[in-house]
Amino acid sequence: MDDNQIRNHIEKLVEEEHHLLERGDERALTPDDRQRLESLEVQLDQFWDLLRQRRARRNAGQDPNVAHLRSEDTVEHYRQ
Repeated sequence: MDDNQIRNHIEKLVEEEHHLLERGDERALTPDDRQRLESLEVQLDQFWDLLRQRRARRNAGQDPNVAHLRSEDTVEHYRQ
């Protein structure tokens, strides 16, 4: 995946997340909706992390294609 593909994927995930959040404003989310929303949040963290890894590698003169999608456990335990 190149940076444009990653950004496009992030945009699709954000669009779905917004759709679920809007639906939640209109009515209560189902358990499946809440589970999907949680999954989207993790995926967004993972893909933002991947994009940051690629940019950091590029800025350091390294191959950005070596960057990889990190596990949920890794990205969810970063300090904000």
